[in-house]
Amino acid sequence: MKNEPRVLVNDPRSPAMRDRLRARLIEPPALRKGVLSLAALLVFGLLAAGCGSDEPEASGTTDWAAGVCTAITTWTDSIKSAADPIKSGDISEDSLKSAADDVTSATDTLESDLKDLGKPDTEAGQQAKDSLDQLSSDLSTDADTIKSAVEDVSGVSGIAAAVTTVATTLTTMQTQITSAYTSLTQLDAADELKTAFREAGSCQELKSSS
Repeated sequence: MKNEPRVLVNDPRSPAMRDRLRARLIEPPALRKGVLSLAALLVFGLLAAGCGSDEPEASGTTDWAAGVCTAITTWTDSIKSAADPIKSGDISEDSLKSAADDVTSATDTLESDLKDLGKPDTEAGQQAKDSLDQLSSDLSTDADTIKSAVEDVSGVSGIAAAVTTVATTLTTMQTQITSAYTSLTQLDAADELKTAFREAGSCQELKSSS
């Protein structure tokens, strides 16, 4: 019987050594360490997400206040755009009727947006909703006044009278907006609404004008 050649453990030809080399080629130590580190980071991230953030989330009342301010700001911007041609001197039957249509459209949108908000979850929630409902009704009446003033306008004197009505009514509408905003911030004794309007980012412009 011939003696078979002995294969040393560290010899590249040995099965054990070949397995170790194969393992290193398939999964180098640096890659294995990186995968483990990534897994640890993912687990840590999931745990952190489960624990929540330190930053406070906006309350439902603040979201409601933000919705009110966004709706009013959108309306105000639309009204300013509607009046710009008239302010620039483009005063005619067509420009007045176009402005009236824009005011009516903007007011309809505001009424719909405010209605969709419902009432805030506060002690004075129903009062706040009633206040916005009244505002919507007043603005709708004002829009009808403007529309009626320009509907059958004709001649220089008619245009002049319509311009006066439009300007006066727009001023009234803006006053109603400001009054409603001020009223909302003073409704509840706990100042929940006042705080909500103060914290809502979209209310900055309204706060500076109130």
